[in-house]
Amino acid sequence: MRKKVSKSKLRWLNLCLLGAGIFLGCAVSNLAETNHQAHAQEVHSQESAPSHGGGVANVLLAISLILIVAKLGGHFFEYLHMPAVLGELVGGVLVGNLWLIGFDTFEFVKHIPSIEILAEIGVIFLLFEVGLESKISDLLKVGVSSLLVAFAGIIVPFFLGAFVSHFFMPEAHIMAHMFIGATLCATSVGITARVLKDIKKIDTNEARIILGAAVIDDVLGLIILAIITGAISAIESGAGGGISGLDIMIIMGKAILFFVGAILLGHFFSPKLFKVASRLRGSGLLLTTAVTFCFLLSYLAAVIGLAPIVGAFCAGLILEDVHYKEFRAQGEKTIEVFIQPIAYFLVPVFFVLMGIRVDLSSFANVEILGFSAVLTIAAIIGKQICSLGVIQKGVNRLAIGIGMIPRGEVGLIFAGISSTLVIAGKPVINSSVYAAVVIMVIITTLFTPPLLKWVLLRKETPV
Repeated sequence: MRKKVSKSKLRWLNLCLLGAGIFLGCAVSNLAETNHQAHAQEVHSQESAPSHGGGVANVLLAISLILIVAKLGGHFFEYLHMPAVLGELVGGVLVGNLWLIGFDTFEFVKHIPSIEILAEIGVIFLLFEVGLESKISDLLKVGVSSLLVAFAGIIVPFFLGAFVSHFFMPEAHIMAHMFIGATLCATSVGITARVLKDIKKIDTNEARIILGAAVIDDVLGLIILAIITGAISAIESGAGGGISGLDIMIIMGKAILFFVGAILLGHFFSPKLFKVASRLRGSGLLLTTAVTFCFLLSYLAAVIGLAPIVGAFCAGLILEDVHYKEFRAQGEKTIEVFIQPIAYFLVPVFFVLMGIRVDLSSFANVEILGFSAVLTIAAIIGKQICSLGVIQKGVNRLAIGIGMIPRGEVGLIFAGISSTLVIAGKPVINSSVYAAVVIMVIITTLFTPPLLKWVLLRKETPV
């Protein structure tokens, strides 16, 4: 049984954390005051190469701030029995919008290119971890119900999201509508799995169907993401021209071939790669080989016009214990154990930065508020419809539909990528639309845990 922490110790912990935050705030304030004019000039001229000493100092301070915000936010949300990732996101939103009350000393974090690169590497590690936890053999065993739920959970939300986007933004590029639809396809495996474990329902038929469908959703969602990013690259390379149906088919084939080819060739070559690496002398060889393998596949995905995270996910999906059995025979731990500490450091950078990019002032526009509300409703309805794919009898279909609702980190990844893409010099989605998508992700993720617990624990006849 876990030992309870006394109230006095908890108060001291919170005071220490608050003190650290105040200290960091003073440091930032001092830095901003002494370098305000130079920094403002740098931001307006969009120079990305700060001086050596100042650049390093700013990056170190920004990382410190991000990690403190991430852990404080995670602490309070975990205390409320909510996912820590939401605390990281909400903490970023608060810090990124302090300028609304006249406190702009944290604004420098938004303009450091090195932080954006760290965030991108962080999301690559996140998808690598997801891939490591998702085995191909498990995907093949999920059953017909999971497959049908997954397909419905992709198709229905995609078209609902695209329709809502076109209704509110008829002048936007078609790729913007497709990206909005893609963000609604995602399902957060981690959040739903956490709830099912907490209420001891992880071994039920509902849990198997939900988790199996969620994993397939991630795979199909990444293929859709690869197709859309490839289409945007094709449009941009054509100087803003259109894209034909044949081009779409070629990009779709390229994405599918990359998935299938990477998995098949990876299963053939990765055991040989790790066998050679196991014969080398030195420390950290397993970690180095795994990260190199992940980065190379991410690079290859980027080279052919796909998102790097597609390659990272494939790398994780490929690697299994049997591929590095020589390292295991030498007493090495699993790759997951080595990757986890790196993810603890880099992944929060991505989520806090995603929150910092949310501009709450955009919600002064009533249309954006309406768009966010309707998009959230579409996100919920879309996943409820997917529960109709269950063919087994005696299964709680309502629970399955609710378990598929949270977009979580996967939806944020899609939104984050869409905010960085441009067509003809203009972003695919603007800051207001991005903020609406993030709000949808937050609401669906907060909405699911308590409702899923209630639906699975109530003593009623299954739907």
